[in-house]
Amino acid sequence: MKRRLPFEILHEDRDVIVVDKPCGLLTTHTKVAGRIARETQQTVENFLNVHLRKGQAKSRLRVWLVHRLDRETSGVMMFAKSEEVAEKFRSDWNRLTEKTYVAVVEGCMDGDSGVFESWLKEDRDGYRVRSVAPGAPGAKQARTEWRKLGMIGGDTVVEVALKSGRKNQIRVHFSEAGHPVAGDVKYGAHRAARLFLHSLRLSFIHPRTGGRLSFEAPLPPGFSPQAPRGLPSGGDCGIIRA
Repeated sequence: MKRRLPFEILHEDRDVIVVDKPCGLLTTHTKVAGRIARETQQTVENFLNVHLRKGQAKSRLRVWLVHRLDRETSGVMMFAKSEEVAEKFRSDWNRLTEKTYVAVVEGCMDGDSGVFESWLKEDRDGYRVRSVAPGAPGAKQARTEWRKLGMIGGDTVVEVALKSGRKNQIRVHFSEAGHPVAGDVKYGAHRAARLFLHSLRLSFIHPRTGGRLSFEAPLPPGFSPQAPRGLPSGGDCGIIRA
């Protein structure tokens, strides 16, 4: 019997799989000991491996991680179906892809648009990321562009374009600007129903055809019940606990 996936596949071909990841589901395994533990943890990666193998226990088919979404971030993301394709994307990610997010951030953002630029570095334990002096050892340059879409109560709805793909980049930049993503307790926000960050759109140059493809994951119900006109809505945001 075919196992039903807890998310929608937006596109699949011989090279890539694009999915709409629900909030609450890990992209890939956490630091668990042993192969069996890693392969049985509830992750998008493992669900897709089962999907590709179609019940064949000896199958070596698998997906390859190209980028990540944080556990509580929802929306569109992509996996490669070979190491070669994965490496093509990893080695030239900023040129080959464009990513657009929607976020609700605490407070009223000044202006209609803006840019955050800094050098980001993970703490030693890898839990938090912060901006450091330009060129600091281990730091990576990051650029986040945003524009205001509207307000929900006293909070701001923003569209965010990533010009680099750093860990927690959006969350850190808005937090350091005094407007953490709603629900992002890790970076100073008040508790909320979820982390209000959604990967809305992903476009990329296909590694085989050279054509540009674009995919969109509509905002889940409850993400922004009073969202400004023009924001897409639909889908599901069921929390899945590993």
